[in-house]
Amino acid sequence: MPIHIYNSLTRKKEEFIPINPPQVNIYTCGVTVYDESHIGHARSLYIFDVIRRYLAYRGFQVKFVRNITDIDDKIINRANELKVDWQELVKKYIDRYYEDLKSLGIKKGDFEPRATENIPQMIKYIQGLIEKGFAYTAGGDVYFNVRKFPAYGKLSGQSIDEMETGVRIEPSEHKKDPLDFALWKKSKENEPSWDSPFGKGRPGWHIECSVMSQKFLKAATLDIHAGGRDLIFPHHENEIAQAEALTGKPFAKYWIHHGLLTINGQKMAKSSGNFVTIKDFINKYKYADILKLFFLSAHYSHPIDYNEEKMEEARQALERIIILMDNIERKLSAFSSQLSAKENSEVKALKEKFLKAMDDDFNTAQGLAVIFELVTLANKHLDNPNFIYNAKIALKEMFDIFNLSPKAKKTIRKSATITSDAHIVMEEEYVNLKIREREKARQEENYNLADKIRKELEDKGIILEDTKDGKTTWRRKL
Repeated sequence: MPIHIYNSLTRKKEEFIPINPPQVNIYTCGVTVYDESHIGHARSLYIFDVIRRYLAYRGFQVKFVRNITDIDDKIINRANELKVDWQELVKKYIDRYYEDLKSLGIKKGDFEPRATENIPQMIKYIQGLIEKGFAYTAGGDVYFNVRKFPAYGKLSGQSIDEMETGVRIEPSEHKKDPLDFALWKKSKENEPSWDSPFGKGRPGWHIECSVMSQKFLKAATLDIHAGGRDLIFPHHENEIAQAEALTGKPFAKYWIHHGLLTINGQKMAKSSGNFVTIKDFINKYKYADILKLFFLSAHYSHPIDYNEEKMEEARQALERIIILMDNIERKLSAFSSQLSAKENSEVKALKEKFLKAMDDDFNTAQGLAVIFELVTLANKHLDNPNFIYNAKIALKEMFDIFNLSPKAKKTIRKSATITSDAHIVMEEEYVNLKIREREKARQEENYNLADKIRKELEDKGIILEDTKDGKTTWRRKL
């Protein structure tokens, strides 16, 4: 079956046909390193990681580039505010960014170029635009002449006249037209700067993505350019103008944009305390998979609202998966001699349903629903070794596409016996004692006491589960 993608450029769903199959070139806008990465960044990092994984699963050879903006007004202003060297600030937050990637279990791009490492190429690119008549120098700055590029506005769907409304030239700017945007900025006193034919300065934000995407993907036309919906205008619109003005070729065949994230229905804002960093989340919930399940629950193109209720739903969903996978492992260890690799028709049908959902513009919400259909079925067939063996294989395949690792950070389930691990012996002795007390209470039909013991353990984060064969197992609550 072919994959179909909603293309922001054409505003319709299209069959995905890369330029040079099976190769697929993807560029996505990365972080600007002036502060901690937040859960809005996490959505972008994760969603495009899933798309990358799915394309690879479907047999494409994916080359994935994600940039790092390490010179920008925000970086300079933050460094001045904190009275630190801008390079020191950049190093700190690049290190933090990679720590966040690791905590999310998301691998780096094939290339993660930094803007400051590619300035000679940006200067050459700007010179090319000047020579072609699409850019001009003014007061030490270099601007792109928007009206020289008739297709400007095709991504955002706005005409130049519509864009011009409300736009004005700041007193510090020397551009000819309010819509013209900076390719090169003249350096101010004590600002970082690089030598160029236009004078000392630094590149504008938009030019870096046009240059680095084409350089590291070695293509004038990318298969996929991805980013947040908030980047469509002006960032992605300006990237298109620069690139196509220089090369005369389409800049990207498919544009993919993810929806924005709010917190409790409000835009994320550090000043109001409505702000959650990736580190905040991991410290609170421990499991990156909880955040991932939350992201998967909505189509990538839709907005999504983060709140405690949804996090609890995601936590319970993860717990449900972990319990099943643990039960499957326990059952399979007993059924080892009865296992068969013969594919189960129900499992096969659900796997095909999952792939159909993902082929339809990477519909993770439908794909996740299929996973839980299989979780429900597997729970009903725990005594059927061939079913749960096939279910385990299919689930792990889906988990890998979604970059999920549903395992407890500590042992999730224990039978009522003491282990040899010294640091948990006391806890297990206590739990085992309570299990025996509860069993005695049940035998004596003292169900109030039995329920009280269960509740006491639950309050301490210990969940008891009674199996069909009359045994009691326990696990730590996520």
